[in-house]
This record gives sequence, C-alpha cells and structure tokens, in this order.
Amino acid sequence: MGWLSFLRRAAPPAPPEHEPDPMDQAMAAFREGDYGTALALWEPLARAGNARAQSNIGSCFAEGLGVPRDPKLALQWLTLAAEAGHPTGERNLAALYLQGAEGIEPDPTRAAALYRRAAEQGDALAQDMLSWMLLEGEIIPPDHEEARRWAEAAAEGGVAASMTRMGMLYHHAMGVERDVAEAARWWRMGALAGDADGQAMLGAAHHLGAGVPKDGVEALAWLIRADRAGSALAQPFLAPVRASLDAAGIAEAEARAAAP
Repeated sequence: MGWLSFLRRAAPPAPPEHEPDPMDQAMAAFREGDYGTALALWEPLARAGNARAQSNIGSCFAEGLGVPRDPKLALQWLTLAAEAGHPTGERNLAALYLQGAEGIEPDPTRAAALYRRAAEQGDALAQDMLSWMLLEGEIIPPDHEEARRWAEAAAEGGVAASMTRMGMLYHHAMGVERDVAEAARWWRMGALAGDADGQAMLGAAHHLGAGVPKDGVEALAWLIRADRAGSALAQPFLAPVRASLDAAGIAEAEARAAAP
C-alpha cells in the first residue's frame, strides 16, 4: 500500500478519554445496594489477582450480600486478599477468625496478628480493634501506652469509638497522665461523630462538671441521645440529672436531644 492510500484510509476511532473503571462501577453499584452487579464486576478482577476485589467478594460472602452467606467461601477470598497484603482483607479476615463461624474455628491469636498487620498499614478500623485488644488484655498482653497510640491513630482516621476511648484513657490515666479536660474534649469529638458511649460520657462530664462546665440541661440532652442510641453508660446518670432539673430544663434538654 502506497503512502497516499494509507492517508486516505478512514482513521480509526479515537479511544474514549476515560475508560470506565470496573472497580469504580462496582463500588457505585454496591453503594446503591446492587450487590449482584458489584459482584459480577469484581469477580474477573478477583480471579486476575486484584486483592481489593478479593476482599470485597469475601466480605459479601461473610455478610450474605448479593449471595448466600458462606463463611468458608468468605475465608477463601479473604485469605487471598490478606496474603496479598491488602489491609481491608486482613482486617475482615481477622474479624472472621475472631468471631468464628460455621466450619471455622475461632482463632483470636491469629485475629490479633491480622489486625496488627492491617493497623500498621494505616487501616483505621484495624487500629481501633488493636487498641481495644491491648486494653482488654485477654487475647494479647495489655499495654496501655500502645493502646493509646493506636486509639489516637484510629481517632485521627475518623473512628468515633477510638475518640471515646481516648477520653476514657485520659479520664482513668491509662498510658497518660490524668486530664479530665482532655478526656472531655475527646468525648465531645466522639459524641459529635455519633458514638453513643461518647455522648453518654460527655453528658456525665457536664453533670459532674468534670473538664467542662457543669450544665444539667446539656448533660441531659447528651444522655438522652446516648440512651436512644443504645449506650448502657447513660443509664446510671439519667435519673439523677432529670431530678436536678425543673420541668422547663427537662423540656429544653429534650428539645436539644431531638435536634440534629
């Protein structure tokens, strides 16, 4: 073919500027509750070795999202993701070993090791769990200082439960010097982030005037929120705080509790 004929050929169509990313499409479908579409998009990626897709498929089998719940298949897919070093896969596999399931014996020690691996890679939820384990001391030896470090990292990653835990650590002088104002600051952060226990503890702090101004109305408002969200920590304070207020104060607290 001569050069002139070459130039006269129809030009091939230009490729689209942005090919749709299958992972993005899958995540969009998942967020909309279309788990079947998400799984169909993840499957070829997972079989090709994509650890994120493997982790997502494993989580769907663990929770029964778009497929029948199948802990053994969850274990297979999550193990592949964890072995590839994917932090979410490590964390989800840790949860499976921590709780155990049909055909899967609980292995708390292995779970702790997986949580640590994920935490060291910056997974905030794994950092939160590792912090909790280090405080409980039932699975791994207790270490309050390390528990505080991981809780702070998780809190900075947006985990509300760790914000509340930081308040507890400062209140009880665990791994840090006691500082009730710092405890209340962390409880407020957890409360505003939606953690029910943080709301309960902030309410208690306002009731006692510990690290924040003594304020019965504000105390009751936070305690009501916490109680409605299921925090058992609110229960011991509700009756005394209500008893300390008149009808107008109680009404004001209930109005605040109902507000966004």
